[in-house]
Amino acid sequence: MTEKLHSKDLIKNKKKSESTQKFLDIEEIKDGIVILKNGALRMVLMVSSINFELKSIEEQDAIISYYQNFLNSLDFPVQIQINSRKVNLNNYIAKLQKLSREQTNELLHLQMEDYIEYISNIGKMTDIVNKNFYIVVPFSPVENQKGTITQRIFEIFTPKRTILSQNKKQFEVYKDQIWQRIEHIQYGLNGIGVRMIPLNTQELIELYYSIYNPDPIEKLGMAPVEKIAINTSLYG
Repeated sequence: MTEKLHSKDLIKNKKKSESTQKFLDIEEIKDGIVILKNGALRMVLMVSSINFELKSIEEQDAIISYYQNFLNSLDFPVQIQINSRKVNLNNYIAKLQKLSREQTNELLHLQMEDYIEYISNIGKMTDIVNKNFYIVVPFSPVENQKGTITQRIFEIFTPKRTILSQNKKQFEVYKDQIWQRIEHIQYGLNGIGVRMIPLNTQELIELYYSIYNPDPIEKLGMAPVEKIAINTSLYG
């Protein structure tokens, strides 16, 4: 009886997992590129911020003009994403307490205790939010195909998974084209002091995990991507 109930629980959990995955648009993440179920590609740039308010009027005007020219130079859509997450300080405080107990210098020990109390009080009085800025760069195989308007509209609603699974060389072509867009954005925004870096596969997995698990947690890191079971059937 117990074994039957255990089997039912396993089946129920498996169905729950499968039903959740059906709502995700992501088919696979490979070579720092997100492959969607419709065959479209996405790359994500993590972007630094600048303190606009501390700039002089002349600098602000120059930044606005430069940014306007950058937007006008784009011939493809981009998405600017701000990811805000409440930071959990418990692990940080626990590490400080451990270091404080190990501190042999009495003066440093007292200073650390005061600092721990200060950080603890801040966490109780207000929410500490960490903000990260991203630019999502898209590419669709439809953009690379010629044909009539009717054919192109038809291709939009036709899954491209078979194209990518059967032709690895074609994927490399698409990969090269989305990288050209990345380089265009990097060149266009470097002039206003914005630094950016494309997320690799490991970082993309952690980013999407945090998006779909929005509870306030301190980042502990995930297992290396090489140790994660990834579906390689598309490129095996």
